[in-house]
Amino acid sequence: MENKTNWKAKLTSRKLWTAVVGIIAGLAAAFGLPENEIAQIAGIVTSALSIGAYIMGESRVDAAAYGRSMSEGMQKTE
Repeated sequence: MENKTNWKAKLTSRKLWTAVVGIIAGLAAAFGLPENEIAQIAGIVTSALSIGAYIMGESRVDAAAYGRSMSEGMQKTE
């Protein structure tokens, strides 16, 4: 049996994106950026990822609603 990776679920994981922000902030500190710039970078990354997660979540909800309406329509025509 094949194990298929659910990339959509992995890419919307809050744990993953928290780790990404932590790595970026750590690298910024390692390269000597001032703390206010590190905070700005972390804020920008977090905001961008939040928007992406919201869009992906809403698309899943819309797809599920569309699937339900299509299956209900198929039942009515039978």
